[in-house]
Amino acid sequence: MSVESPNSKAGSSGVPMKNIERELICPVCKELFTHPLILPCQHSVCHKCVKELLLLGHEDSFTDAGSESSTPGSPRSRGASPSTERLDRLLRSGSGTPSGWKRNSLTPRITTFPCPGCQHDIDLGERGISGLFRNFTLETIVERYRQAARAAVAIMCNLCKPPIQEATKSCLDCKASYCNECFKVHHPWGTPKAQHEYVGPTTNFRPKVLMCPEHEMEKVNMYCEVCRRPVCHLCKLGGSHANHKVTSMSSAYKILKEKLSKSIHYLISKEDQVKKQISDLNVLINETKENGDKATQEANQHFEKLFNILEERKTEMLRSIEETKKSRLENLQSQMDEYMGMLENSGLVGYAQEVLKETDQSCFVQTAKQLHTRIQKATESLKTFHPAADSSFDEFSLNISKEEDLLRELSFDGVPSVPVIDQSQSRVYNEGLICWLPCEDMSPTDHYILEYKKLDAEAETFWQTTDKVYGNSKVVCDLDPNSMYSFRVKSCRKSVYGPYSQEVVFHTPPAPVFSFLFDEKCGFNPERLLLSKNRESVESVAGLTLLLGAERIQMGSYICLDYIIGDTGITRGKHFWSFHVEPHSYLIKVGVASDTKLQEWFHHPRDTSSPRYDHDSGHDSGSEESCYDPSQPFTLITLGMGKLIIPKGSSTPTDYNNRVLPMPYHIGICLDYEKGKVYFYDAENMVCLYERQVDCTGTMYPAFGLMGSGKVHINEFITTKCLVYSE
Repeated sequence: MSVESPNSKAGSSGVPMKNIERELICPVCKELFTHPLILPCQHSVCHKCVKELLLLGHEDSFTDAGSESSTPGSPRSRGASPSTERLDRLLRSGSGTPSGWKRNSLTPRITTFPCPGCQHDIDLGERGISGLFRNFTLETIVERYRQAARAAVAIMCNLCKPPIQEATKSCLDCKASYCNECFKVHHPWGTPKAQHEYVGPTTNFRPKVLMCPEHEMEKVNMYCEVCRRPVCHLCKLGGSHANHKVTSMSSAYKILKEKLSKSIHYLISKEDQVKKQISDLNVLINETKENGDKATQEANQHFEKLFNILEERKTEMLRSIEETKKSRLENLQSQMDEYMGMLENSGLVGYAQEVLKETDQSCFVQTAKQLHTRIQKATESLKTFHPAADSSFDEFSLNISKEEDLLRELSFDGVPSVPVIDQSQSRVYNEGLICWLPCEDMSPTDHYILEYKKLDAEAETFWQTTDKVYGNSKVVCDLDPNSMYSFRVKSCRKSVYGPYSQEVVFHTPPAPVFSFLFDEKCGFNPERLLLSKNRESVESVAGLTLLLGAERIQMGSYICLDYIIGDTGITRGKHFWSFHVEPHSYLIKVGVASDTKLQEWFHHPRDTSSPRYDHDSGHDSGSEESCYDPSQPFTLITLGMGKLIIPKGSSTPTDYNNRVLPMPYHIGICLDYEKGKVYFYDAENMVCLYERQVDCTGTMYPAFGLMGSGKVHINEFITTKCLVYSE
């Protein structure tokens, strides 16, 4: 049917009736609902449409206790729907047969069919349509919509004699509409008809109450919370809902109405957000159309170029073949003519015989010389026969297997390849620097998208997306300390996103990053230490001082460590820094030291004194390896020759047997000033290798001691100085 668009007359909710038309269309016949039934999946379908789907033209053998019979007539014309196609497959496969045969009937009846709304298979059971409720609420809304659509078209009295008057009332019991006079005549006072229920003019005469489809004479007065449908008291007492949890209809009405009202209120409150998202979707739709047309145009251009190149190569090759063919045929024909001349009855032999008849010597010599050359050449060719040309054209055969593979692999910059996160260049602290390698196809990429999420075993986390990245690295800020983060990246080319890279997991340090550079002013020994211009790395070299001390070395003295510290001290808080020690380094000590201890080391050098005075020899009370003294104002561990050595005096028994460990590529140090504790980490995976108490009464500095060949690099991501805790 063709539905006239209603005017802007609003319904009870204030929403124009014309705006809800899409909700009032049956998914099968694509028309306004007629006597809609509620399926078990809560979708509604016209009564007649359900019968047509179930019986395929046969009348339903069950009666619908709560429904009116559909108007007889041929099925409404409509195109095949996905539901009917699935129903055909069900029939062909025999699905639904056990419950689809009516007892004592030769006609099979299907009770299982796909819902036209959600495509889920619905089984109506033995009761068929009679087990479905009629959606009276939807009927009422459809009727209001029809009235709004008719607008100026009045409902006329059904009992008036001409001229027929406009109806003012409709009786739900008589199912007829009346003008004022006819209503008084047919519903006189003091008669049973005067008690009939009447409403305003309408063409929809719905029953007064909803009856139970299983117990036709019982009203529904309860709501089953398990099946989520109205039931009567008999259903609860001994029917299919006997063991189900039910509630009163008034309670269910109140709860469901409150939920629906809240949901509607929430949707209304989000109207601006929905409008914005609709606007964004419209932009995306337009961009998709434009980009799709552009991609089609570019694809046509690319293929046109390929076609032109192939056409040029084809023309050139065919021309070359034709020229070669012509040349070879000419050579072969010339050779054939020459050989034909060798025959007795040919022109050459006959001509030679005539020349032999010449008696004049001078004339004979004049003619016979050239003729003899020709005959001699023909004679020699008989001895070694070689065709003047090859009949094969193998040199023009094409091996296009490689080109075929290339053509099949043509992407025309469609889906970009997968980038790879470079873990060796990436650094993750309280901020993360994530670097990745460009796509393998080397085609230009518009931008990249980096995503990351915190790995938490106790709570579900979601991927966070950065802004578009136009390079091969991105800094991610505000990462939680001592946490695991997973990172992945994908590339975009011409609005097409490629697959995600393999996820890479990094462990953030246990504290915020402490930023410092090497200090070349405090105790720095320029004779034996080389400092880089940016003060990010320091190298120990054997210089003139070591040569001059050769005699003392021979006599038992030696050269002590050369210390260098960070240019920023720590007086509070918990901080982390990391560095890299070159594997070839001979002896390097790393850790923390107080300002007072550093002054002692720097102002009392002992490079020419006995080993018993050196603080790293084990003979001095200040040696960090002499005993486990938590009151020490410094803590250092030893690195060198690819090894990390845990100091003596560790409280953990296993450390005695495992003091020598492989030196990590990146080493981290964490100082907790308030707790007076220092931790040493394998900074690659944030595994704590050693921890120890330290006296933090003064200002604590990162300290590095070098002897012999060795080099230390502060990790570049923490070289920007941003925190100052001391003057």
